[in-house]
Formats: sequence, structure tokens, C-alpha cells
Amino acid sequence: MTLSLRALSVATILTLGSVSGAAVMAQDNPMVGGAAMYADKNIVENAVNSADHTTLVAAVQAAGLVETLSGEGPFTVLAPVNAAFDALPEGTVETLLKPENKEMLTKVLTCHVIPAKALSTDIVSMVEADGGEHKVQTVGGCELTLKADGGMVTVTDENGTVANVTIADVMQSNGVIHVIDAVLTPKM
Repeated sequence: MTLSLRALSVATILTLGSVSGAAVMAQDNPMVGGAAMYADKNIVENAVNSADHTTLVAAVQAAGLVETLSGEGPFTVLAPVNAAFDALPEGTVETLLKPENKEMLTKVLTCHVIPAKALSTDIVSMVEADGGEHKVQTVGGCELTLKADGGMVTVTDENGTVANVTIADVMQSNGVIHVIDAVLTPKM
């Protein structure tokens, strides 16, 4: 399956972050998975250094998305931590990583990618403007629902899986990463 993110139009901007009444400011070189994330490196260059994202990196490699996510962008990546993959039913990750399941793996991963650079500072106004939740389309064709409640931002996939944003606004040369605690999946 060939995926050309540049061919996709930006229909909406996704923003995520921790909401506490004040705007969340991006940190210079925040630590993710024990490694500093550098704004002058791309999504893949930073992700490979995070000890919390080894499963995600392996999946991106198996799906053949390294070149795409190293490209110009801009991208917003919702990056599940290893524990999120570990929480999937037993054998799910191993099955998805098999070469014969590359198309499904690509679909799952691209449900974590928005074809725009979106920062957390916009989410409060977007959620408020939309009456408490904001819908966004992903590169993989998934529709995610964003909510902000009690100082937490959540992302809900089409199957009802809720992911919490645990680290927002990890700036990249080709977009931004928001760390999440669950794997989002396409409609089953």
C-alpha cells in the first residue's frame, strides 16, 4: 500500500495538550522516554531515541512509514507508549508486525497521524467552539473525538477506546508529537 500524505488535504487541525485554564507552553527539548526531543530533528529521528516508544518505532519500520514520517510534513503524531501496545490483547502486536499484515498495520498507524502541525494551545477553543468535543479526521481515515475535561485532554477512537494525552507539544522539525497512553484503532 502506497501512502502519500502530501496528497491529502488538511481538512482539520488537531490539537492536544494538558488543559488547566492556562495555555500550555511547549518546552525546549522535553524529555520523552528518557531522551531529549529536539525541535530540529524530525519525528522519526526523535522517536527512535525514546525508550517508551520502541514498539511504535518497530511498527513504523514494519509498515514502511519511516520515509513518510521523516518527510517534510507537517504532521501531528499521537504516539502511543510501549505500555499502550502491551495493553492490547495478547498476540495483537506480533500479528500486526507480520509482513502479511502490513496493510492493517499501516491503517492502525495512520490513524495516529493528522496531516497538519497542531499544538495544544488551540484545543481548548476548538473543543469549546464545538460544544465540548471536536472531531478530526486522520491520515488513515479514522475519525477521532477530542475532549477536554478536568484538566485532561482525551482522544477517543471510533471503537470507544479513550487515550489520555500524557505529554503534549513535543516539537519536531516536521510537526509535533503528542504522547498518548492507548493505541487508537480504525472502526472494526
